[in-house]
Amino acid sequence: MTPDQLHTEIEQLSEERQELWQLLAEGLDTSVQGQIKELDARLQELWQSLRTEKARLRFGEREEIVRRARAEERLERAA
Repeated sequence: MTPDQLHTEIEQLSEERQELWQLLAEGLDTSVQGQIKELDARLQELWQSLRTEKARLRFGEREEIVRRARAEERLERAA
C-alpha cells in the first residue's frame, strides 16, 4: 500500500473508533469494547506499515541497505 492509502485507511478507522467510543460512553457494551480493541490492533499495524513504507521510500529497499552496509563493513576491515 502507498502512504496515501495507508493514511486514508488510518483516518477511516480512527473515525470509526471515535464513533465506537461515543457508543461506549452511552453505556457499557462488551461487543463495542471488543470492536475497539480490534480497531486499535489494526491501527497499530497500519501505523507500523506506514513507518516502514516511509523508511523504504526514504532509504531504499531493506536488502539494498544491508548490501551497502556489508560492503562498507568489508571496506573498513580491509583498510
